[in-house]
This record gives sequence, structure tokens and C-alpha cells, in this order.
Amino acid sequence: MHHKYVIRDRAAVWTGSTNWTHDSWTREENVIVSLESRELAARYTDDFEQLWAKRNVMRSGRVGTAPVTAEGRQVRAWFCPGRGEKLAHRIAKAIGSAQRRVRIASPVISSGPILGTLAQVASDGKVDLAGVVDLTQVREVIHQWQENKNAEWKEPLLRAALTRAPFSGKVSTPYYPGSIHDYMHAKLTVADDRVFVGSFNLSHSGEMNAENVLEIADAALADRLAAFVDEVRGRYPPVEL
Repeated sequence: MHHKYVIRDRAAVWTGSTNWTHDSWTREENVIVSLESRELAARYTDDFEQLWAKRNVMRSGRVGTAPVTAEGRQVRAWFCPGRGEKLAHRIAKAIGSAQRRVRIASPVISSGPILGTLAQVASDGKVDLAGVVDLTQVREVIHQWQENKNAEWKEPLLRAALTRAPFSGKVSTPYYPGSIHDYMHAKLTVADDRVFVGSFNLSHSGEMNAENVLEIADAALADRLAAFVDEVRGRYPPVEL
């Protein structure tokens, strides 16, 4: 159960990547989105009620994805696991069809459709692609793939995506009981003037978690969040795997 959202008075939604912990506010990079919209709040209420009534993550997230209007913007709300596979393909399509820029902030990247598309875009070099990951977590994922031998095909795609385009990596503190949490924790994709932002890591497991993402078509917001990604990746060195 990976959501981080609030519905207020059935009229507003507060969501993003931020857990409600001290470390999230003081040690991590995160993104928060707040929107006033009764239509959008209704979508989030549907998801909450599914979780509350069924008490089963795998039976949640079956919420409509048709666009709604929120503060003058066209917005789609995506919920996992009900729409997890479709969301991964939606993000991959946006990345693959971008004409000018792609910016990525995600602790890990392991979703097959997204990895394949990122590797292709990075190798083609026709689009301004850049991003930031949590390097400690990426290395842990690669180690898991090598140990389990069930997703080794993903490793060359990940290496291509992160090394053929300017990706930076934060070396965070590995997780153990009682450790600080200082991860690069933002979950954000910008493709031209479209933004995907929420609780969803660009990961295969994220497709099966309880997650939410807002897809927002807004040029000014896309500029602002692309600049945020560039500011964060400027804090850390280039990825070395």
C-alpha cells in the first residue's frame, strides 16, 4: 500500500511521493501536487472506498481514467494495481512519442515497457533526455536480477538508458531497521508538455502496488517540473554501474 494522498471535503486532492515521515520532509527529494476539483476528488474517493471496503490491494485501483478538469487543466488520474499495466504503457508511449524533451526522476526503473522505450530514446539521441535515480536502490535491483535470474534481460536496457543519456544518481543510505531514509524519492516523468506525477516508481512492482499518478497536460507545469529534475540531478554525479 504505497499511496500518499488526502481527499479534503470531496473537493480537493493532495498527493505525490511524500511519505508522512520526518525524513521525507528533511532528507529526501519529493514532489507534492495539490488540486481543487470535485471530479478529481471523486476519482480518489472511489479508490479509497475500494481499499476501505475490500481491504485487499489487488482488488483496488479499478477507477476510470477518462480526463477531468482541475483548475483549468486536463487531468487523468491513474490507480494501481487496477490500471497498473495500462499506466506503464501510457508513460512508455509518452516517452517514445516525445519530440523535444523527456525528464525522469524515479528511485528505480524496472518496468519493462518503460525500460525498453527509455533505452531506445537514449540510444537514438534525438530527444533531450535526462534524469535522476537513487543509485543505491538501482544497484540493489541489478543485484536482485542477477541473483534471481528472472529478469536478467532488463539489465542491458537499464544500463543503456542510464549511461547513454545524462542520468545522475544519489548514493543513499541502504535500508536497514532504524536507518535514516535519505533516498532520491521523487516519482516524476515529463514528456514534452505532459507530466506524470504521484507515488508510482517506474517499476514492475509499482504496477502491482496500491499507487496513484496524475497525468497533467500543462506546458508551464511541465517546464517547472523539468527544471526541478535538472536541479536535483545537478546535485549528484553521473550514474556509474
